[in-house]
Amino acid sequence: MAARRRLGAHVRGTGRNGLRAVELGALDEACLTIEQAVHGADIALVCAPVDVLGTVVQEVLALAPSTCAVTDVGSTKRDVVAAAAGDERFVGGHPLAGAEVAGVDHAREDLFDNATWYLTPQEGTGGVILERVHRFVSGLGARPHVVAPADHDRMMAAVSHLPHVVANVLVIQAAGALGGERLPQAGPSFRDATRVAGANPGIWTGIYRANRDALLEQLDGAIQHLEAARELLANGDPGRLEDWQAQAGRRHRELLDASQGGGASRELRAVVPNRPGVIAQIALTLGEAGINITDMSLTPSPDNTRGSVLLAVPAEHVQRAAALLGELGIAVA
Repeated sequence: MAARRRLGAHVRGTGRNGLRAVELGALDEACLTIEQAVHGADIALVCAPVDVLGTVVQEVLALAPSTCAVTDVGSTKRDVVAAAAGDERFVGGHPLAGAEVAGVDHAREDLFDNATWYLTPQEGTGGVILERVHRFVSGLGARPHVVAPADHDRMMAAVSHLPHVVANVLVIQAAGALGGERLPQAGPSFRDATRVAGANPGIWTGIYRANRDALLEQLDGAIQHLEAARELLANGDPGRLEDWQAQAGRRHRELLDASQGGGASRELRAVVPNRPGVIAQIALTLGEAGINITDMSLTPSPDNTRGSVLLAVPAEHVQRAAALLGELGIAVA
């Protein structure tokens, strides 16, 4: 809906309820096959459960035009990036948006407004491809953020996948403690902390398995923190307990402040050689330093041996960004 109404795109799709999607204005055409859907496409978005996502991405790459950018919306990136096998047309993607309802009947144009949309290019991802997906995501209303696939999976294990595991544990713990009694009319803490418990078992089983290594690492860390909390409670020192609670409050505020982002942007312009992966290298280098590219524009030279790249980054990071590009041997104007 956003692509059609905000970008003027002609959208074809294949999958369940295609005709209903046409009725609701999400598609211009409902196709019977992937081959029909990607014919002549500029961008192909692969939306499927993570346990089959890699297989579908491979099929799309095999059928899509040689100039078509291919991306996905899966919440884990390691397996799907590996499935793409270094194809320069592929950019992994993950929009942090959604709701507790599913299906095309609940689709809405503003779903991605101001949402973070992670992009996980590989070193060989084409610069034109990355720019196209970056601009497409921005055009939908989202805020693209470039990170390495492994960094994405580590972050999602900590802030998304682990909370789902903990919510399940809290529900099981509470059910056992209540022994069949009704949930008492207490404050919203339990309801808020367990909102995601038991979410779509089929999809989340795939997510847990696809991001198992990173999730196990985060789960081990959570267990260590729980053991430390148990020790504090067992010792009963009120001063240490108060410090522990206050420290959590400070870190919570810091995390929320850091997530706000926004602010003014500054532009950097550089001339880059026309070689595979140079734009992806720039984006990943800045991403690893915590510098997000809010806008990106590429202009090839007439002889196509080099190109001018215009990058917009947060104003407070512009000098650091210029220095990092200098370390890559790229001069900034």
